[in-house]
Amino acid sequence: MIEVTAEMAEAIGVAEDSLVVLYNKNGRIEAEILPPPSPELKESACRIYEKYKETFEELKRLGD
Repeated sequence: MIEVTAEMAEAIGVAEDSLVVLYNKNGRIEAEILPPPSPELKESACRIYEKYKETFEELKRLGD
């Protein structure tokens, strides 16, 4: 994922802090722009991360 900077957001007409997701489709690289996460989604993600922090750290140590 790539975070959209303020300059990029203004140039392409999307919200600042949007995310660009790159993926393979039929042998080509495609991109999709996702809006910035809502405050509720950010809070939920932080809560889940804290709850499973040790598991996430172990997965990272093992190489996901």
